[in-house]
Amino acid sequence: MRAQMANQAIMAQVRTTAYWVATLVIALELLAGGVWDILQVAYVHGLVVEHLGYPAYFLVIIGVWKVPGAEALLVPRFPRLTAWAYAGAFFIYTGAVASHLAVGDGVGMWWGPLVFAGITLVSWLLRPSVRRFVRSNAA
Repeated sequence: MRAQMANQAIMAQVRTTAYWVATLVIALELLAGGVWDILQVAYVHGLVVEHLGYPAYFLVIIGVWKVPGAEALLVPRFPRLTAWAYAGAFFIYTGAVASHLAVGDGVGMWWGPLVFAGITLVSWLLRPSVRRFVRSNAA
């Protein structure tokens, strides 16, 4: 019985640690990426605007939403906002994968966004119950 309880405690700690590592990775990437997008850093401008064929203002729009999205993943007690931030991050990363595939890029260009989409899913799946949005049946 004690061994089982100790195992459960260890698993809970591993889950919590994995959640926070994944969440911090995504939040930091969204924050840094958002700032780079807003500032239209030359590397990002060349990779997104020129290579993928998006208009320059697209970077600013995406960047402006990435920054508060990063914050929304970290703040407690706003599960609906957090759910939207997860959805937005997943859409950004999978959209980047689709964009690179659409222009014929090889795996070297789209594996990064695919990994971040996966990390986003891991964070979402491991989030604690207090950070989950529960829909009420009350009308």
